[in-house]
Amino acid sequence: MVPFKRVFLGEAPPPAVRRATSAQKCLRTNDIEQVGVTSRHQTFFEMLGNFSFGDYFKADAIPWAWALLTDVYGIPPERLAVSVYTDDDEAYALWRDVVGVPAARIQRLGEEDNFWASGPTGPCGPCSEIYYDFDPTSAAAVDVTDDGRFIEIYNLVFMQHSRDAGGRLTDLASKNIDTGLGLERLARVLQAVDSNFETDALAPIVAAAAAAAGLPRDLAGAPPAAAVSLKVVGDHARAVLHLAVDGVVASNVGRGYVLRRLLRRMVRHGRLLGVDGPFVEGVLRVAAGLAVEAGYTAVGERLEGVLVELGREEARFLSTLARGEDRLAETLAAAAAAAADAPDGAPGVVSGADAFELYDTFGFPVELTSEAAAAAGLALDEAAFHAAMDAQRARARAARPGAAAVVHADEAGAVRAWAAAAGATRFVGYDALVAAEAVVLATRVERAAGGDGNGNGDGSGNGERAAVALNEPASVGETVTVILDATPFYAVGGGQVADGGTLTAGPLGDGATATATVSAVVREPSSGAYLHTCVVTAGRLAVGDTVTAAVTPVARRRAAAHHSATHLLAAALRATLPDGGSITQAGSAVDAERLRFDITYPRALTPAEVAAVEARVNAWVDAALPAAVSVTSVESAVAAGAVALPGEQYPDPSAVRVVAFGAASTELCGGTHVANTADIGPFKITGEAGIAAGVRRLEAAAGSALLPLLSARDATVRALTAALACGAEELPARVSALADEARAGAKAAERLRGELASARAAALLPTATTVGGGGGGGCTLLVGRVDDGGADALKAAAESLGRALGDRSVVVLGGATGDGKVALVVAAAPGVAAKKGGKGGGGVHAGKLVAEVAKMTGGGGGGARRSRKRAGGT
Repeated sequence: MVPFKRVFLGEAPPPAVRRATSAQKCLRTNDIEQVGVTSRHQTFFEMLGNFSFGDYFKADAIPWAWALLTDVYGIPPERLAVSVYTDDDEAYALWRDVVGVPAARIQRLGEEDNFWASGPTGPCGPCSEIYYDFDPTSAAAVDVTDDGRFIEIYNLVFMQHSRDAGGRLTDLASKNIDTGLGLERLARVLQAVDSNFETDALAPIVAAAAAAAGLPRDLAGAPPAAAVSLKVVGDHARAVLHLAVDGVVASNVGRGYVLRRLLRRMVRHGRLLGVDGPFVEGVLRVAAGLAVEAGYTAVGERLEGVLVELGREEARFLSTLARGEDRLAETLAAAAAAAADAPDGAPGVVSGADAFELYDTFGFPVELTSEAAAAAGLALDEAAFHAAMDAQRARARAARPGAAAVVHADEAGAVRAWAAAAGATRFVGYDALVAAEAVVLATRVERAAGGDGNGNGDGSGNGERAAVALNEPASVGETVTVILDATPFYAVGGGQVADGGTLTAGPLGDGATATATVSAVVREPSSGAYLHTCVVTAGRLAVGDTVTAAVTPVARRRAAAHHSATHLLAAALRATLPDGGSITQAGSAVDAERLRFDITYPRALTPAEVAAVEARVNAWVDAALPAAVSVTSVESAVAAGAVALPGEQYPDPSAVRVVAFGAASTELCGGTHVANTADIGPFKITGEAGIAAGVRRLEAAAGSALLPLLSARDATVRALTAALACGAEELPARVSALADEARAGAKAAERLRGELASARAAALLPTATTVGGGGGGGCTLLVGRVDDGGADALKAAAESLGRALGDRSVVVLGGATGDGKVALVVAAAPGVAAKKGGKGGGGVHAGKLVAEVAKMTGGGGGGARRSRKRAGGT
């Protein structure tokens, strides 16, 4: 519904088709703790619906909904009950008098249950819900809020009001319909099963999870706790699959965190089921098969890449899960013990510090810790956890150069209100870089606390927040945010940097001229106002001034070239790489100096692939493809083949900007672009690297922005050719030969150090002693020092001594390595070495022994290198 808010409000024209039906993928996690516990809660579900954009209303929507359920789906009318909003007499009469629902099966409910809104303000209206009755013969009065007896299957929203910021309702000029029919709940009713998880939509996935755990495939045959976990896995499998297919990548923020949380919750419930090791892929393949069968063809196209990335995420979590589970168990036990000792009988509490450790060290989402605590009868100190998180973020900000200042929630609200009062800004920057008669609608001047209104603070440095003056003149040196009625400045968005430039006012009353340097521009989404952050460099800038707003042209041209190059790069990647059609954009940044483009892709690009992509982009540049810009609806653009970013929200879905360069690229984009691909100039990919699991980052530059890079590389080549006395074309061979020589020399030096150390060590043979008793039960022990050889040389010397001393020897050598460090080696011959795993009657464990010796030097030891076995082992 949300993309059509402006249509419902009458602020945008309705679609050409005034009626629509839909099948939507939906995901919600606000009641995730109920998933698996009840028979109906899910994080991922499909919602069927029908819409009317001012075409039909209650008198049609109500009878049609009833006919769909009773005539088409064949649900007995006596199995249905309805609810209406408490004062919606019109809907009540339609149900009772037109449809014929008995009054006893119509229930009036209040705003919490039967009034729908898209947010605090905007379109809203009463709704009417249809419920399925599992016990229609009950003598008890109908109460649709009884979850044990009734389940809501169909919700009819009558969008007839608009609510303002004061809570006042006004009638919309055009009344609208938006309905939702839960597919899984309807399937449960029609298939006559006990839960959503036993329907055709979910049962095969649950069965796959049960098979992985060695449990009965039928939920009814599983123990209660196992049944909960099976339902969690079945539900979350669909959620993570569709999130990943839509381009969401696991991370610790936003949608990526939702994906990571769901997958880790799924993995942990697999562990609770007894699955020891990876199992997600098998369950996801079953979920994918059902999705493709249901018409979600993109799932099949992108499945293999998605499985690789989700498999990596599963493996990462499994690597720390065992330790994390041990730490979680310790934490819960400690909290329970503390509660048992408490004199007042208060419930146990898991501390925020412990929850943060589980999150930060072991990757446990705090929600998992909270659920585990609740299952153990404990509470979680969430406030302390979030305080620890905030402290960590503050440390990160402090450590980051140029960290942005904190924006307080109350300030953000004040800015929105101030911008709303000023009104929307008209953007003219697609066609012009100068707006000669822009009017200053509002100013927001930042002054130091205690300032005198002339830009002078009290200089106390007491840490008070800056004072803000709204719609007052700004003087020289002051930072001011300006809203204009029209602007050529592009506001940061879509990955493109904001324009810079100047505001220049004409002669003022005293004959002066005001000027300000624009350093940042953002668009305030709720009002449409462009906020220009400026520093006044001359005169005073005030509300009502007419200014010339001028964008810095060179920076804009370069940014536009890089933005257009980004479109071509995206198209070239999809056309060139294997499985390129599954690539989705994971972020971008475009400015005057370079472009950065992030994609979801399971592996690094080869040098040949990078070259091929680069060549394809340059071929399109050479083809001089003209830019074609059009405005249409999102649906029409996507249907025509335009690329839209997954999850992107558009202020007006009925009027989006589409930028096409011939047959090479067509994308929905609000950024600025060149008029012809030839204006991009030469294009060069300057870097390709992984930045996260399954995310690759490409960096590139084009046109004149390439010159500094080319100059630097040319200087490097000149320096190398001079040093090596060769031509530029000979450099690769010469450098490769030098590298081979260096490696050979290092190996030879290491071999000589080993031989020298062994020769020095041979002098230690007479110092060997017998320890541990005679009769074949003892061993020959040699302890000595050999300096300046290095760790590998010391290892070779120890093994040489061990061979000389025989099958029942232990050699312990130490030595200075020449870099201020100490190397220690223990070599235990086969006759005395502990058996693998430390079992089989004792013996000398080289790793443990070297660790003990290392403590004497303040170091550690016992790693794989020291316990790796050769003839006896070291």
